[in-house]
Amino acid sequence: MNHSIHSADRATHLKIVVVALVAGIAVAAFGIAARTNAEYSQTAQSTHVIKAGKPVVVTSSAMSEIR
Repeated sequence: MNHSIHSADRATHLKIVVVALVAGIAVAAFGIAARTNAEYSQTAQSTHVIKAGKPVVVTSSAMSEIR
């Protein structure tokens, strides 16, 4: 068994690449399977639409205006 990547032979490097590739595919497959499908979830649930009303002026000053 090689304990250093520098002294490893070709077969050890190939094993490392294969293990990394399999792990990457597994992570990607899990991510694809775990994500929620937005197309189907929106048709099953009703979406609420909020429309804009009349403009409102908001002031934060408590002082009265003197003209």
